Amino acid sequence: MSYINMKTLYINKKMKASYFKMWFLLALVAMGCRDQQTKKTEGGSMDDFPSQMVRFLPIAENPIFKGTGKATWDRNIRERGYILYDGIYKMWYTGYNDSISEERFLGLALSKDGIHWKRFSERPLLKGLWTEDMQVVKYNDLYYMFAEGKNDVSHLLTSLDGIEWTPQGKLSIYNVNGDSIVPPYGTPTVWVENDRKYLFYERNDLGVWLATSNDFRTWTNVQEEPVLKMGPLNNDSGAVAANQIVKYHGKYYMFYHGSANPDWMKPGAQAEWTSNVAMSKDLINWTKYPQNPIVKGDHSSNILVFNGKEHILYTTHDNVWKYDHHNSN
Repeated sequence: MSYINMKTLYINKKMKASYFKMWFLLALVAMGCRDQQTKKTEGGSMDDFPSQMVRFLPIAENPIFKGTGKATWDRNIRERGYILYDGIYKMWYTGYNDSISEERFLGLALSKDGIHWKRFSERPLLKGLWTEDMQVVKYNDLYYMFAEGKNDVSHLLTSLDGIEWTPQGKLSIYNVNGDSIVPPYGTPTVWVENDRKYLFYERNDLGVWLATSNDFRTWTNVQEEPVLKMGPLNNDSGAVAANQIVKYHGKYYMFYHGSANPDWMKPGAQAEWTSNVAMSKDLINWTKYPQNPIVKGDHSSNILVFNGKEHILYTTHDNVWKYDHHNSN
């Protein structure tokens, strides 16, 4: 072989090696981009959803609480029950028995371990006031309950002990331009930070709106559009409603329920209601968890409870289920 041919062969081998090295590096970069792409969601990333907020498994004892199934005022229970850990677990729930009354009654159950519950009384805490789909906030040693009344008109109650409640009237909500919002407006969900009150509420489950207040009674929308809309995920493309706001590591998490059926209110309609999570950094712009729903099956009205040691998830419609945090990859 001539000197020129040997040199040409050497150069060709060197160029092939360089090309191989270049394509290998490009492949590594592409793989990294794909990995990042799988983590990214619209407006956020998977890092925005720590396992403490989204990964839960049902316990074997489920359901842990349900209606009596007997001829009592709480033969059945329905959305949204609310649970606070206040030294012990306290659960306010809605009981009903249409064969006795059309009214929705307020009940209370207590638990030491979050699994085994005992009804506080054989009688409802309130009579003569339709109370369902409630949330309870403890603020400055006073309990504030935000609940739906008849025909989805949200109202306020207060209590010193969480047992005896004083009605404070319906919530007044106004548009940005000052016009009063006409009911229905339901599933009231309140967050308090730096003495500022934030109300998340739905209108026929067609979206979640946000209003603010200084006194818990009179609220003004921050914008005309809902802050959480239906879809584009199929499991909440037909209805959405907020249940709770949690702040974790500087970010806000909305625990909400949704349905894929836009006709869920029609008589005889079948609708699966799912438990979901969304994240925000400012309470206005929300990113939905891309792997919603966070638990399997028709379990909704999800509430996250922190007992000082761990986060526990409950779904409270129409039976109460408990889910423990599950940190697995």
